[in-house]
Amino acid sequence: MTLENIAHEIVASEEKFFVTLLTGAVLIAMTVKSIARVLISFSRERSRREIAAFIAEGSIPPEQGERLMAAGNPRNIGCG
Repeated sequence: MTLENIAHEIVASEEKFFVTLLTGAVLIAMTVKSIARVLISFSRERSRREIAAFIAEGSIPPEQGERLMAAGNPRNIGCG
């Protein structure tokens, strides 16, 4: 069976077409969500390194750096 025959059979049968479409949409959504999580993690880590560098050079006091690092942490929401 050639690729053209497979594509024709999928389009010809409505159930197969919608199942294939739904499966593709789910896979694309999962891929996009995974990439977004990686980018968020990367950005957060880069910010933490920059704050640590500011603390090391003395531009900001350690207490302020600690508050800045805790500000973006979702686990600290609601904590005094």
